[in-house]
Amino acid sequence: MREVVVTGGATGIGYAIAREFTQTGHRVTITGRREHVLKDAAQRLGARYVAFDAADPVAVEGALPLLPETVHVLVNNAGGNTDLDREAAGDLASVAEAWRANLEANLLSAVLVTTALLPRLGDRARIVNLGSIAARGTGSGSYGAAKAALESWTADLAAEVGRRRDATANLVAPGLVVDTEFFRGRLDDEGVRRRVEATRNGRAGTPQDIASTVAFLASPAAGHITGQVIHVNGGAHLGR
Repeated sequence: MREVVVTGGATGIGYAIAREFTQTGHRVTITGRREHVLKDAAQRLGARYVAFDAADPVAVEGALPLLPETVHVLVNNAGGNTDLDREAAGDLASVAEAWRANLEANLLSAVLVTTALLPRLGDRARIVNLGSIAARGTGSGSYGAAKAALESWTADLAAEVGRRRDATANLVAPGLVVDTEFFRGRLDDEGVRRRVEATRNGRAGTPQDIASTVAFLASPAAGHITGQVIHVNGGAHLGR
């Protein structure tokens, strides 16, 4: 039985990923900042939970005794567009603060958790980072830039873990996914329509679409796939 850690695993895409692994017989630990949400999700999933801020090095260090001693699959799902939680930046100080917030939430969180757990990776371990279509020039400012940086770091990570333990590291980049907290209720029907029109299969993505892709990358069948960006967006962006 493999040990799986999913950051940001209490809601949305993270929850769907954790559910995919629990339903296929893996031992799953979900993490996040909101303990009450994590506890409820863990009970429904039959998983363990550890509450901490993945972008805080002190918090990550403090959580290590509660995380599995061996990790076979690490899914860095924690993140989101922090600009949706703040007023529009005005002076340079607020611009810098806004950019740091997205970089910390989407890049530093993955770097810190992965670095902390590298000594615990089992042979042929799997690391899957969650990116975004926003990294490919579709906008979203500092959020898209942070996800682009995550793509670059994933390539370096693949080389590091591949030589060390025959492990893999890949990134899954979703397009529009409904039934998540991502847009904070700010995406209206017109916004959904425009994004769906950009796809080639005429529909929005679902958390299960992403979870199924992550599960494949974590499987033995994907052992020679590493350092890749896997686009899951219905063809709204073509990864070629």
